[in-house]
Amino acid sequence: MPNATEINLGAEWDDDERMNFMFSDFNENRDVNTTDWDSKMDFWTALVIKSCRDRGTVCVSLQELNKTFRRKERSPLGLATVIESMARCGKIQRESEFAANVDCGWLSWGVGLLLVKPLKWTFSTLLGSNQVPLEESFVVIELVKEKAAELLKVYRSSGSASRSILSFPELCTLSSDVCADESTLCMALLQLQRDKQVTVSLHEGEKIVKFCQAGQDNVSPVSDVDMGIYQLQRSEKLLGERVEKLGLEADKCKEEARTLLREGKKSQALRCLRGCKRVEKRADSLFAKLESIRGILDRIAQSQTDKMVMQAYQAGVSALRLSLKDVTVERAESLVDQIQELCDTQDEVNQTISSGMTSADEDMDELEEELKSLLDESKPDSISSYPEVPTNGLRIPGEPSLPGTDLLSSLPAVPYRHLDITDEQLEEELNQLTLTDSGFQRKKITSPAKRLEPAQ
Repeated sequence: MPNATEINLGAEWDDDERMNFMFSDFNENRDVNTTDWDSKMDFWTALVIKSCRDRGTVCVSLQELNKTFRRKERSPLGLATVIESMARCGKIQRESEFAANVDCGWLSWGVGLLLVKPLKWTFSTLLGSNQVPLEESFVVIELVKEKAAELLKVYRSSGSASRSILSFPELCTLSSDVCADESTLCMALLQLQRDKQVTVSLHEGEKIVKFCQAGQDNVSPVSDVDMGIYQLQRSEKLLGERVEKLGLEADKCKEEARTLLREGKKSQALRCLRGCKRVEKRADSLFAKLESIRGILDRIAQSQTDKMVMQAYQAGVSALRLSLKDVTVERAESLVDQIQELCDTQDEVNQTISSGMTSADEDMDELEEELKSLLDESKPDSISSYPEVPTNGLRIPGEPSLPGTDLLSSLPAVPYRHLDITDEQLEEELNQLTLTDSGFQRKKITSPAKRLEPAQ
């Protein structure tokens, strides 16, 4: 049994002042100092669960706890109170009560295997004793659930997952890395049986365990078919071991015959060789039987697969029938016709809308063309309508012709008209002029002088 030095109990374990308080007994009345009482209870509860997890077990007793938590030749005084409190909260349960919650079929073969002491806890219950027996075993509920999940995971990840039924020795070997002892394995199986993941029974005095297979919610009871398959699988294993053993024996006979032949003992070598042939013949016969059994197991596995497929087909047919309950061919044709009519109506609406938009676009194009023509009419004459600028040179009379002098001769003649005005009118016009500081200024008059202006 590990002690406190072999289990990591935290830094508080080395604090003498803290441990003196923790090793003291609980007050009879929790209400006297609720904070200290709860603090001490939480400390020991967590420590009990941690010690069990570190040891790989799911069961604990007061006697084991006293040894585990012994410090400086002292044991905690309040561990019995801790056990009672954890039992009231449902964190632990008597091993006997935990097993009794499962069907009695388990107890019929498991009482001797489980560390249950029925008489002790029965008498203590009848006598009304409130003291916790030192040797009474309690199951930590949290830990047993963890072990059950680990055991199921190990089974499903192993090569035995294809077999629904395993013998108890096979399961012990398979779970050796998960369960520290048989008691832990039994507690985990009890939890799995409570969760409807395994069922345990006796067959011809042999303990067998049936696991829930993939795709099933709960394990089914062991049937005659299951037992037949189990017997075939068991025979297959035994025959395989026997064939392997005969093969080794035949190899040994051949090696012995070679040795005798080298030594010159030919007659003895022949006897060994005859014995080897007889062993090989038995091995061949057993191997043929083994192959027959394997063929039967393969057919059974195939039939189970076919049964599963048929069940899936049946479920699919039922589901399809329910989904098509209100669906008929006439109704489908009617719906298709309605959809076609609605599609035709939509196409007509779209065509009507599109035609309206086309006429509007055509009107807009006509208006733009007309506007463009109006703009062209409002513009002045183009440059080509103006008279052509002469390119001849300027020419001065009496001088030789120079480049560019023919320009004046090419200009149009200045219009001339005789001024129809008399001298008296000119005189009068001059009199209208007055002399000012800035020069002559002409007064605005209305006279026939406007006729002096050249005609445009």
